[in-house]
Amino acid sequence: MSSHGDAFPAEPDEPAETRGPAADRPGASALVGLDIDLSSHEMLRRAHVLDALGAAWDPLAALRGEEAAYELLYSGLSPEQQRMYDELVSAGVLPRGGGGHAAA
Repeated sequence: MSSHGDAFPAEPDEPAETRGPAADRPGASALVGLDIDLSSHEMLRRAHVLDALGAAWDPLAALRGEEAAYELLYSGLSPEQQRMYDELVSAGVLPRGGGGHAAA
């Protein structure tokens, strides 16, 4: 029950005959569909992201840096670690790359 003594809809202590969908109750409004197009907001968000990155941002350099970091992450693996890495790659858990042979 609410603090004012009135039961909220579908509360356990509300009589069963008053429970049910809101549309079944007298004076209740029907549900209304709501569609919101966020495409213009998404374009604005992307513009703000690119503005924040600045004109000097080079996506290819960023990708090369990520690939170099991935190579280093899996470099210098012990034979057991390399075996486990190969199993995870063949199972599709990890993407192929690195190979455990990056220059340190």
